Amino acid sequence: MGSALEVHRLGAGAPPLLLVQSGLTADELLPLAREPVLDGCERLVPHRRGYAGSGPAAGSPSIAGDVADCLALLDARGHERAHVLGYSYSGAVALQLAADHPERVAGLVLVEPPPLLAPSARAEFVATVEGLLAVRREAGVEAALDAFWAMLGTPAWWAALDAQVPGARDQMRRDAATFLDADLPALLAWSFGDADAARVRCPVLHVGADGSGPWWAAVRRQVRAWFPGAGDVVVAGADHGLALTHAAEIAARIAPALSAAGPRDTRRRSSRPPDWPRAARRPSRAGTA
Repeated sequence: MGSALEVHRLGAGAPPLLLVQSGLTADELLPLAREPVLDGCERLVPHRRGYAGSGPAAGSPSIAGDVADCLALLDARGHERAHVLGYSYSGAVALQLAADHPERVAGLVLVEPPPLLAPSARAEFVATVEGLLAVRREAGVEAALDAFWAMLGTPAWWAALDAQVPGARDQMRRDAATFLDADLPALLAWSFGDADAARVRCPVLHVGADGSGPWWAAVRRQVRAWFPGAGDVVVAGADHGLALTHAAEIAARIAPALSAAGPRDTRRRSSRPPDWPRAARRPSRAGTA
């Protein structure tokens, strides 16, 4: 990402895998990036603006701003192209990056991107987010954070978080204002439709859980409608916290496609490479880029 933003850099090998931080939890994707099956490529796990040791957001927060930071990170690391993984909020960033800069994205992994994408889920999702923002305005950041955790936090997710991302609870409380005042308004202002999806030229993989509920089931259907040849993974016994609770399984499912691209492969591919399925701990270095 841009200057003076923290980035975990693991391993080596091009094209890299850029795991774009989702909302609120700065290092939720770090356990996934550390999975040994991904050791064949460099993994970049940035902290977006306003999180952990990164600087504050510049100007009005937007998905476009996060896309620009992703491009700046790739440029700083000397990468022309990358596989890009987006999860929940950052699924919006990954999709927009692939649509606006198709020449920079070798492959796109969408782990339950935002329900805004699905027409049948959009209104209810927007109303829920607006309700959360109303709590923030009327009762403050702490009350809104507790309300958000009550909606999405599960015992399995909390257990995985405490075990795999020490200090995450404190980090989330410190950075909750960024999530509520920057991320959520940026997401509500974002739109992505048929014409945008048509600009995505790389292979696409959707990863979802069988227990996430109707919002993300609708998102999965929308992604499959946009990208009929996309890879499709459904993780059994998981919910929307799957990127953390089922990191090893997700890593195993995406690893073959990452290695298939090879360090010099710049060919335009179809929407589903053969290695992506149909329906169905080492320390890192944190620095700045």
